[in-house]
Amino acid sequence: MKRLRGKVRTGVRALAARLPRSRRGRRRLLRAAVAVCVLALLPATWLQLTADPRVRTLADAPAEPVAVVFGAGLWNGEPSPYLAHRLDAASALYSAGKVRAVLVTGDNSRTDYDEPTAMRDYLATHGVPRAKVVLDYAGFDTWDSCTRAKRIFGVDHALLVSQGFHIRRALALCRAAGVDAYGIGVDEPRDVTWYYGGAREIAGAAKAAVDAVLTPDPRFLGPREQGIAQALR
Repeated sequence: MKRLRGKVRTGVRALAARLPRSRRGRRRLLRAAVAVCVLALLPATWLQLTADPRVRTLADAPAEPVAVVFGAGLWNGEPSPYLAHRLDAASALYSAGKVRAVLVTGDNSRTDYDEPTAMRDYLATHGVPRAKVVLDYAGFDTWDSCTRAKRIFGVDHALLVSQGFHIRRALALCRAAGVDAYGIGVDEPRDVTWYYGGAREIAGAAKAAVDAVLTPDPRFLGPREQGIAQALR
Protein backbone atom coordinates (compact mmCIF):
# COMPACT_ATOMS: atom_id res chain seq x y z
CA MET A 1 0.00 0.00 0.00
CA LYS A 2 2.85 2.40 0.87
CA ARG A 3 4.47 1.68 -2.49
CA LEU A 4 1.20 2.41 -4.28
CA ARG A 5 0.77 5.69 -2.43
CA GLY A 6 4.35 6.62 -3.27
CA LYS A 7 3.77 5.90 -6.96
CA VAL A 8 0.61 7.99 -6.96
CA ARG A 9 2.38 10.92 -5.31
CA THR A 10 5.23 10.63 -7.80
CA GLY A 11 2.79 10.60 -10.71
CA VAL A 12 0.93 13.65 -9.41
CA ARG A 13 4.19 15.55 -8.95
CA ALA A 14 5.33 14.61 -12.46
CA LEU A 15 2.02 15.77 -13.95
CA ALA A 16 2.13 19.02 -12.01
CA ALA A 17 5.68 19.64 -13.20
CA ARG A 18 4.56 19.32 -16.82
CA LEU A 19 1.67 21.75 -16.50
CA PRO A 20 2.30 25.27 -17.76
CA ARG A 21 3.35 27.66 -15.00
CA SER A 22 2.44 30.92 -16.73
CA ARG A 23 -1.10 32.24 -17.05
CA ARG A 24 -0.77 32.31 -20.84
CA GLY A 25 0.31 28.69 -20.88
CA ARG A 26 -2.63 27.61 -18.74
CA ARG A 27 -5.01 29.48 -21.07
CA ARG A 28 -3.57 27.68 -24.07
CA LEU A 29 -3.95 24.35 -22.30
CA LEU A 30 -7.58 25.15 -21.47
CA ARG A 31 -8.32 26.15 -25.07
CA ALA A 32 -6.73 22.95 -26.34
CA ALA A 33 -8.81 20.88 -23.92
CA VAL A 34 -12.00 22.63 -25.01
CA ALA A 35 -11.13 22.09 -28.68
CA VAL A 36 -10.56 18.37 -28.09
CA CYS A 37 -13.93 18.07 -26.32
CA VAL A 38 -15.72 19.88 -29.15
CA LEU A 39 -14.11 17.68 -31.79
CA ALA A 40 -15.01 14.56 -29.81
CA LEU A 41 -18.67 15.61 -29.65
CA LEU A 42 -19.01 16.64 -33.31
CA PRO A 43 -19.82 13.12 -34.63
CA ALA A 44 -22.47 12.60 -31.93
CA THR A 45 -24.01 15.97 -32.81
CA TRP A 46 -24.02 14.98 -36.48
CA LEU A 47 -25.91 11.79 -35.64
CA GLN A 48 -28.42 13.66 -33.52
CA LEU A 49 -29.18 16.25 -36.20
CA THR A 50 -29.32 13.95 -39.22
CA ALA A 51 -31.09 10.92 -37.73
CA ASP A 52 -33.58 12.47 -35.29
CA PRO A 53 -36.33 13.05 -37.90
CA ARG A 54 -36.30 9.33 -38.70
CA VAL A 55 -36.78 8.03 -35.15
CA ARG A 56 -40.24 6.62 -34.48
CA THR A 57 -42.15 4.67 -31.83
CA LEU A 58 -43.99 1.39 -32.29
CA ALA A 59 -47.24 3.33 -32.51
CA ASP A 60 -46.26 5.74 -35.28
CA ALA A 61 -43.81 3.57 -37.24
CA PRO A 62 -44.56 3.52 -40.98
CA ALA A 63 -45.07 0.23 -42.78
CA GLU A 64 -41.88 -1.11 -44.39
CA PRO A 65 -41.08 -4.51 -45.90
CA VAL A 66 -38.40 -5.53 -43.40
CA ALA A 67 -37.41 -4.99 -39.77
CA VAL A 68 -33.67 -5.16 -39.11
CA VAL A 69 -32.78 -6.19 -35.55
CA PHE A 70 -29.18 -5.69 -34.42
CA GLY A 71 -27.53 -8.16 -32.06
CA ALA A 72 -26.88 -7.15 -28.45
CA GLY A 73 -25.30 -10.18 -26.83
CA LEU A 74 -26.32 -13.56 -25.44
CA TRP A 75 -26.55 -14.75 -21.84
CA ASN A 76 -26.01 -18.51 -21.59
CA GLY A 77 -27.11 -18.89 -25.20
CA GLU A 78 -30.26 -16.80 -24.78
CA PRO A 79 -30.83 -13.18 -25.86
CA SER A 80 -29.66 -10.66 -23.28
CA PRO A 81 -32.41 -8.44 -21.80
CA TYR A 82 -31.57 -5.60 -24.20
CA LEU A 83 -31.63 -7.95 -27.18
CA ALA A 84 -34.90 -9.53 -25.98
CA HIS A 85 -36.48 -6.07 -25.84
CA ARG A 86 -35.39 -5.40 -29.43
CA LEU A 87 -36.89 -8.70 -30.51
CA ASP A 88 -40.11 -7.95 -28.61
CA ALA A 89 -40.40 -4.72 -30.59
CA ALA A 90 -39.82 -6.55 -33.88
CA SER A 91 -42.46 -9.12 -32.94
CA ALA A 92 -44.91 -6.29 -32.19
CA LEU A 93 -44.17 -4.70 -35.57
CA TYR A 94 -44.84 -7.99 -37.33
CA SER A 95 -48.06 -8.61 -35.39
CA ALA A 96 -49.27 -5.11 -36.25
CA GLY A 97 -48.61 -5.67 -39.96
CA LYS A 98 -45.91 -2.97 -40.05
CA VAL A 99 -43.32 -5.40 -41.48
CA ARG A 100 -43.55 -8.65 -43.43
CA ALA A 101 -40.11 -10.08 -42.67
CA VAL A 102 -37.38 -9.70 -40.05
CA LEU A 103 -33.63 -9.67 -40.70
CA VAL A 104 -31.70 -10.58 -37.55
CA THR A 105 -28.05 -9.62 -37.76
CA GLY A 106 -25.41 -10.57 -35.23
CA ASP A 107 -22.22 -12.39 -34.35
CA ASN A 108 -21.58 -16.04 -35.20
CA SER A 109 -17.80 -15.86 -35.36
CA ARG A 110 -17.49 -18.89 -33.04
CA THR A 111 -19.28 -22.22 -33.15
CA ASP A 112 -20.34 -21.80 -29.51
CA TYR A 113 -21.76 -18.30 -29.99
CA ASP A 114 -24.66 -17.84 -32.41
CA GLU A 115 -26.64 -14.62 -31.98
CA PRO A 116 -28.79 -14.87 -35.16
CA THR A 117 -30.08 -18.37 -34.43
CA ALA A 118 -30.93 -17.42 -30.83
CA MET A 119 -32.73 -14.33 -32.16
CA ARG A 120 -34.76 -16.37 -34.66
CA ASP A 121 -35.70 -18.92 -32.00
CA TYR A 122 -36.86 -16.15 -29.68
CA LEU A 123 -38.99 -14.56 -32.41
CA ALA A 124 -40.48 -17.95 -33.31
CA THR A 125 -41.74 -18.32 -29.75
CA HIS A 126 -43.20 -14.80 -29.88
CA GLY A 127 -45.42 -15.08 -32.92
CA VAL A 128 -43.11 -14.56 -35.90
CA PRO A 129 -43.01 -17.57 -38.28
CA ARG A 130 -39.53 -18.99 -38.83
CA ALA A 131 -39.99 -18.62 -42.60
CA LYS A 132 -40.28 -14.85 -42.09
CA VAL A 133 -37.00 -14.55 -40.17
CA VAL A 134 -33.77 -14.23 -42.18
CA LEU A 135 -30.38 -14.68 -40.50
CA ASP A 136 -27.24 -12.65 -41.11
CA TYR A 137 -24.40 -14.46 -39.35
CA ALA A 138 -21.75 -11.78 -40.07
CA GLY A 139 -23.23 -8.65 -38.48
CA PHE A 140 -20.14 -8.01 -36.40
CA ASP A 141 -20.79 -4.30 -35.98
CA THR A 142 -23.42 -1.77 -37.04
CA TRP A 143 -21.73 -0.86 -40.31
CA ASP A 144 -21.31 -4.49 -41.32
CA SER A 145 -24.98 -5.15 -40.53
CA CYS A 146 -26.16 -2.15 -42.56
CA THR A 147 -24.01 -2.66 -45.63
CA ARG A 148 -24.68 -6.42 -45.69
CA ALA A 149 -28.43 -5.76 -45.41
CA LYS A 150 -28.14 -3.77 -48.64
CA ARG A 151 -25.49 -5.64 -50.57
CA ILE A 152 -26.13 -9.24 -49.51
CA PHE A 153 -29.84 -9.32 -48.71
CA GLY A 154 -31.11 -6.60 -51.06
CA VAL A 155 -32.83 -4.52 -48.36
CA ASP A 156 -33.77 -1.10 -49.76
CA HIS A 157 -36.37 0.01 -47.17
CA ALA A 158 -36.53 -1.05 -43.54
CA LEU A 159 -37.45 -0.35 -39.94
CA LEU A 160 -34.36 -0.57 -37.74
CA VAL A 161 -34.81 -1.80 -34.17
CA SER A 162 -32.40 -0.97 -31.36
CA GLN A 163 -32.16 0.92 -28.08
CA GLY A 164 -32.58 4.67 -28.15
CA PHE A 165 -28.90 5.44 -27.52
CA HIS A 166 -27.87 3.35 -30.57
CA ILE A 167 -30.67 3.87 -33.08
CA ARG A 168 -29.39 7.15 -34.53
CA ARG A 169 -26.02 5.62 -35.34
CA ALA A 170 -27.78 2.69 -37.00
CA LEU A 171 -29.92 5.07 -39.06
CA ALA A 172 -26.95 7.14 -40.22
CA LEU A 173 -24.94 4.07 -41.21
CA CYS A 174 -27.80 2.35 -43.00
CA ARG A 175 -28.45 5.55 -44.91
CA ALA A 176 -24.76 5.64 -45.91
CA ALA A 177 -25.10 2.01 -47.02
CA GLY A 178 -28.08 2.85 -49.25
CA VAL A 179 -30.96 1.68 -47.03
CA ASP A 180 -33.88 4.09 -46.68
CA ALA A 181 -34.89 3.43 -43.09
CA TYR A 182 -36.80 4.59 -40.05
CA GLY A 183 -35.67 3.67 -36.54
CA ILE A 184 -37.54 2.29 -33.56
CA GLY A 185 -35.80 3.37 -30.38
CA VAL A 186 -36.63 0.80 -27.71
CA ASP A 187 -37.13 2.39 -24.28
CA GLU A 188 -35.05 1.14 -21.37
CA PRO A 189 -34.70 2.12 -17.69
CA ARG A 190 -31.90 4.62 -17.11
CA ASP A 191 -29.70 2.10 -15.32
CA VAL A 192 -25.94 1.50 -15.35
CA THR A 193 -26.15 -0.51 -18.57
CA TRP A 194 -28.03 2.27 -20.32
CA TYR A 195 -25.53 4.94 -19.29
CA TYR A 196 -22.64 2.69 -20.27
CA GLY A 197 -24.21 2.18 -23.69
CA GLY A 198 -24.71 5.91 -24.07
CA ALA A 199 -21.09 6.62 -23.17
CA ARG A 200 -19.89 4.06 -25.73
CA GLU A 201 -21.84 5.90 -28.40
CA ILE A 202 -19.40 8.84 -28.25
CA ALA A 203 -16.64 6.59 -29.58
CA GLY A 204 -19.13 4.75 -31.78
CA ALA A 205 -20.22 8.02 -33.38
CA ALA A 206 -16.63 8.81 -34.37
CA LYS A 207 -16.25 5.40 -36.03
CA ALA A 208 -19.65 5.83 -37.70
CA ALA A 209 -18.53 9.12 -39.24
CA VAL A 210 -15.47 7.40 -40.71
CA ASP A 211 -17.52 4.46 -42.00
CA ALA A 212 -20.14 6.76 -43.53
CA VAL A 213 -17.46 8.67 -45.44
CA LEU A 214 -15.24 5.75 -46.51
CA THR A 215 -18.00 3.08 -46.85
CA PRO A 216 -15.56 0.17 -46.41
CA ASP A 217 -16.39 -3.42 -47.31
CA PRO A 218 -17.71 -5.46 -44.37
CA ARG A 219 -15.47 -8.05 -42.77
CA PHE A 220 -17.28 -10.71 -44.81
CA LEU A 221 -19.15 -9.97 -48.03
CA GLY A 222 -19.97 -13.05 -50.07
CA PRO A 223 -22.63 -13.72 -52.71
CA ARG A 224 -26.11 -12.23 -52.84
CA GLU A 225 -28.71 -14.16 -50.82
CA GLN A 226 -32.41 -14.55 -51.58
CA GLY A 227 -33.65 -15.01 -48.02
CA ILE A 228 -35.44 -11.65 -47.78
CA ALA A 229 -36.99 -11.95 -51.24
CA GLN A 230 -38.29 -15.41 -50.34
CA ALA A 231 -39.63 -14.27 -46.96
CA LEU A 232 -41.52 -11.41 -48.61
CA ARG A 233 -43.25 -13.64 -51.18
